[in-house]
Amino acid sequence: MRSCYTPTRLAEQPHQTRFRVRYAETDQMGVVYHANYLIWMEVGRVELVRSRGFVYKALEAEGLFLSVIEANCRYLFPARYDQEVIVETKVTKSNSRGVEFDYRILSAEPERLLAEGFTKHLWLNREMRPARLPEQYRDSIRLG
Repeated sequence: MRSCYTPTRLAEQPHQTRFRVRYAETDQMGVVYHANYLIWMEVGRVELVRSRGFVYKALEAEGLFLSVIEANCRYLFPARYDQEVIVETKVTKSNSRGVEFDYRILSAEPERLLAEGFTKHLWLNREMRPARLPEQYRDSIRLG
């Protein structure tokens, strides 16, 4: 597995997204179902780019889509119903063809690392062929 937040990565403050675990996200054992962590990563990613003035919906209207080509999540400690969760998200690699994000999912109280992971993405056009991110959007998705 690739290591997240390694010292060789650009020193960037991660974007934080906070929310409470909803009952519907838990399984029969009373813990968050594993697939929901990937959904939380998406929430963190969307909020990070939104905080930079970048709106996916505008790009999709222009016929450009951000496709997940790889996703990884390492589960360390279970999250439970009504627990406040923090998703820390940062861009770790970016160019005109794709972008990579790292994530840390933590409980707020007590602060504890619950999971960590990464996603890799490729820009696609309407025909689902690789495309380039238009120049006017590149600053919003760059490192740092």
